[in-house]
Amino acid sequence: MRTHESAQVLPTLPDGSDWPMHIVDGAPALLAYLDHEQRFRYANQTHRAWLGLDPRRLLGRRLIEVVGQRNHRLASAALEQAYAGQPASYEGELYDGRKRRYAHGNFQPDFDAEGRVRGVFTALVDITERRTLELQLHESEQRFFGAFQHAAIGMTLIHPDGHFLRVNAAVCQMLGYREEELLALDIAAITHPDDLPADRELLRQLLAGQRESYQLEKRNFHQSGRVVHSQISMSLVRDEHGTPLYFVAQVQDISQRKAFEEALHRERELAEVTLRSIGDAVITTDPQLHITSLNPIAEAMTGWHGAEALGRPIEDIFQLFDAQRGQAVANPLRAAIEHNTIVDLAGKTLLRHRHGFDTPVEDSSAPIHDHAGNVIGGVLVFHDVSETRALALKMIHLTQHDTLTGLPNRSQLHAHIEQALAAAVRRQQRAALLYLDIDHFKHVNDLYGHANGDRVLREIVAQIRHCLPGDELLSRYDGDAFVLVLPHLESAGDAASLAQTLLARLAQLRLGNLPELALRVSIGISVYPDDALEAELLLQNAETALYAAKAQGQHGYRFFTASMHERAHARRQIEMALRQALARDELSLHYQPKVDAGSGAIVGAEALLRWHAEGRERYAPNQFIPVAEDSGLILPIGAWVLRQACHQARTWQQQGHALPVSVNVSPLQFQHADFYRWLDEVLDESGLDPGLLELELTERMVMSGGDATTGLLRRIRQRGVRLSLDDFGTGYCSLSYLTHFPIDALKIDRAFVRDVTTDADTATITRAIIAMARNLQKQVIAEGVETAEQGDFLRRAGCSQLQGFLYGEPMPAAALERRLGAAGRTR
Repeated sequence: MRTHESAQVLPTLPDGSDWPMHIVDGAPALLAYLDHEQRFRYANQTHRAWLGLDPRRLLGRRLIEVVGQRNHRLASAALEQAYAGQPASYEGELYDGRKRRYAHGNFQPDFDAEGRVRGVFTALVDITERRTLELQLHESEQRFFGAFQHAAIGMTLIHPDGHFLRVNAAVCQMLGYREEELLALDIAAITHPDDLPADRELLRQLLAGQRESYQLEKRNFHQSGRVVHSQISMSLVRDEHGTPLYFVAQVQDISQRKAFEEALHRERELAEVTLRSIGDAVITTDPQLHITSLNPIAEAMTGWHGAEALGRPIEDIFQLFDAQRGQAVANPLRAAIEHNTIVDLAGKTLLRHRHGFDTPVEDSSAPIHDHAGNVIGGVLVFHDVSETRALALKMIHLTQHDTLTGLPNRSQLHAHIEQALAAAVRRQQRAALLYLDIDHFKHVNDLYGHANGDRVLREIVAQIRHCLPGDELLSRYDGDAFVLVLPHLESAGDAASLAQTLLARLAQLRLGNLPELALRVSIGISVYPDDALEAELLLQNAETALYAAKAQGQHGYRFFTASMHERAHARRQIEMALRQALARDELSLHYQPKVDAGSGAIVGAEALLRWHAEGRERYAPNQFIPVAEDSGLILPIGAWVLRQACHQARTWQQQGHALPVSVNVSPLQFQHADFYRWLDEVLDESGLDPGLLELELTERMVMSGGDATTGLLRRIRQRGVRLSLDDFGTGYCSLSYLTHFPIDALKIDRAFVRDVTTDADTATITRAIIAMARNLQKQVIAEGVETAEQGDFLRRAGCSQLQGFLYGEPMPAAALERRLGAAGRTR
């Protein structure tokens, strides 16, 4: 053996040459030579950095003495293979005495002249950083597929050959398959044969790069064999070289929409049959008065066949003469379309047949409107003088009125607004529009059925009409939205007074066999000429004011102001950004501690949603949460919050902190038909003890749902999850009702806490609430505690838990962990 200038001893190489010491000593890997007894005969300087030992002290020592039994056991299989004469490698955990590392090692046997193994060359490289990146990538993929799996719409990943690679729960439920069943199929197996060629052609175009994505309506087969009409949005994911990896498909069940379209088709067919079978003659035209159709009676009375008349001017087909003077009479339909109104024939009029004879007729002419109120044609309904005009008038009425309520529909609204504005100009008065919307009316249909929903709408119309003193015009604009035109307005205060009356009356609406509805209404008001001079702009401004009323808190009214346009724009910006926030990992949860009122120890935490981007808060919760609720985005976001909070609570539980975590549930989320199933899946997935999860509900959510809500609350409570009423005291929930619901805790609203030490009445009410709640064996939590005086008062009054800035602001999970750890060390 020879000694290197660095005092490390090397074995003589088989060829007798020297080792390149300046290279091996400076190598970033652990390089060593072990003899046949696994004793170090060489170790480079990198061992000093890893083990904190002078490499010279390793020489002659056995490997197990240096690295320890744990590391030796991990690498023993690879070493044994090398000593058996086969090159070997190892990749995995190794410990350097201070922390865990990940290493990749190569073991190369060294043979003597007779071919016997006399030692092993070892080289280990630290791959800890690469391993960390791999784990982060894995976690990112897990988050993506978590969002994929629990998306509200159907999601699938499809191999370029058409086989399913991944499917989420929504698409499985939609098609009635279990996940493993669907993964065994391809697109062709579930697609209707008649729709398969078009689907395949579009997929081919995607693969060929001829299009980026496509949308397609097609028929899929349910596992039971029935047809599911689906809306498919398909795109292709490629790798960095452009090679197709997989298709991403979003699938929506549009079977109900297709049923509606079929029903509409049947309605049109029925209308066609009706027109052909009624006793009156009917002619329709386009806006330029060219014939588009004649029913059989019109063909008989004019002498023209429908195919011959198609496209001809109305005067060629429908020729009118004065019965007394014999002079030609102007076609009434031309005036009807020109003035956008109904025009009847005056006096005695004759219709001249194609072959020259005349028939005395009565006629009614009217424009035909589309859903936006635009004139798209005209209709003539006529018969001889012995016939009744009732049917024609009824048809015209149906084109201009809502069938459910009998109110003028939106096609007539613009004309009525124009008339109101003209009257206001003549009288030198103001006019106003009130745009009313029933907040979350969909819940009425979901809870009580559409038939009862229609009954409620008719009663709403009756109540509004009851509040109208004069010639105001009420129109059903769309669904649960109504527009009220006030043609004579002395001052803006009159509109405000009427809005308040409507709010109060509709909030008290009752209907027969239905539970208390407690309808909440939002009203937007625009005033002529202050806010606009034209009917369309006046209506737009009223709608803008309506959204402002919703934003400030439902069940209220707002007058239009110019600044609302900016807020409406900002609201749209928030909604667009919010649709990407989850995918961009911009949402997070902070946790505000709850403390025991007596000891001050942390006994719980409330999960609070935050939105950060690029290290700063992008929007405050009171800015984006109302937008999420109005847009329906609260459903996927709420599901994400519930899942994150449960996983965090489970992590704390595993660390020895059995800390209950409370989560706020939105009304839209709670009233969804699948809410309990989502909750059950999240608890199973996270492994969290249900007793460590608390759902915070509002009084209105608990009180307005009837028996269905009571049953859901009981199922949740039987699952072991705790329930609390948030912001207690600000709603309409009577304490006596609490005996009917399985509520565990009440949270006293911060409005009471704020004034409890400065206002005697507030203090008295707060003491009464706490005392009665404790008598009902409900836990009482006070939120918004900011001063020691407030905390002392609430503690003496009997609150069991306190929450507020005095005890800690909302903080990231890691910060709360440090507080929990510090508290544990103190105890």
